[in-house]
Amino acid sequence: MGSIAGEGEAPAPSAATAAAAALEAASRKGGRRQTDHVPRGIICMVVATMLFSSASALTKWLVGLYPVGEVVFLRSFSSLAVTAVVMLPITGFGVFATRRPFDHLARGTSQAISQTLFALAFTLMPLASAVSINFSAPLFAAFVSIVWLRERASAERWTALLIGFFGVLIVTNPGANTLTLGALFALGNAVMYGTVTVAVRRMAMTESAPTLMIWQLAIIAVLHSFLLLFGWRSPTPIDWAMLFGTGLFNAIGQYFWTQALHLAPATAVSPFYYLMLVWALVIGFIVWGDVPSTSLLVGSAIVVASGLFLFWREALLQRAISGAPRASAGTGSGQIRS
Repeated sequence: MGSIAGEGEAPAPSAATAAAAALEAASRKGGRRQTDHVPRGIICMVVATMLFSSASALTKWLVGLYPVGEVVFLRSFSSLAVTAVVMLPITGFGVFATRRPFDHLARGTSQAISQTLFALAFTLMPLASAVSINFSAPLFAAFVSIVWLRERASAERWTALLIGFFGVLIVTNPGANTLTLGALFALGNAVMYGTVTVAVRRMAMTESAPTLMIWQLAIIAVLHSFLLLFGWRSPTPIDWAMLFGTGLFNAIGQYFWTQALHLAPATAVSPFYYLMLVWALVIGFIVWGDVPSTSLLVGSAIVVASGLFLFWREALLQRAISGAPRASAGTGSGQIRS
């Protein structure tokens, strides 16, 4: 399910996905989770969606006042700073040890581009529309898995993919003179984010969750620093706080997102991730006066339903695998050896 969450936007969730997968794997024994706290897990997921939505709303507000490069850099830098302050005293700099530096670089580069496209989409379209299109990332991840990883695809999986892509078409409304540049940016983010999710599924088999996260955040921050060449405007004290808040909310949101999957089965808490769309609709209406169109509501419902079906189907497969002798435990984001 981590493909949804994720790191296109708040849901820098490709990093959070790997962390959650590792946590769930570690908390299982013989294919079953040792303890479940479903109510607490659901609360953590709801808190995570509120934080992610708040980070997205702050980003949209700030890109209307400051250069996009400045906003995304300060967002990524503050996420790195918060994570490093919490993580490094525990792990030390040994957390950077890896045998796959080029894989990390490729993943971080793709994620940096993905987040930049998402921020650009915010400058051109309503908050809820951009978030809705971002929810199509799991569809692209599933498609890439079939093509790249040669995963077997049943008729049900292909049907869910086709229906989900139809929902994306409804949201973006690609008729004559209607497919906006903002929608293209949001679609580009979803495609790249879905691809990154597939890469994480492979890397998570050999890399620890802290290593995946710190490498990603460090690379994104370095690459986003080059965007400062395209413009800088000195923020006011309040705007400094909001700029730092985008990264802070995102980092804390990832913690709660990971905790949710640590406390309860992914099948119990992941559907609540889609509350992000509800918060985006509410915030968009209150702050910017965005009234959701019929195409947005219908298309979003189709995309969400398709994503939930794909997740439910993969969860069943993972449950069957975990019940087999010596099976690896994992979440919908990919298997992790326990």
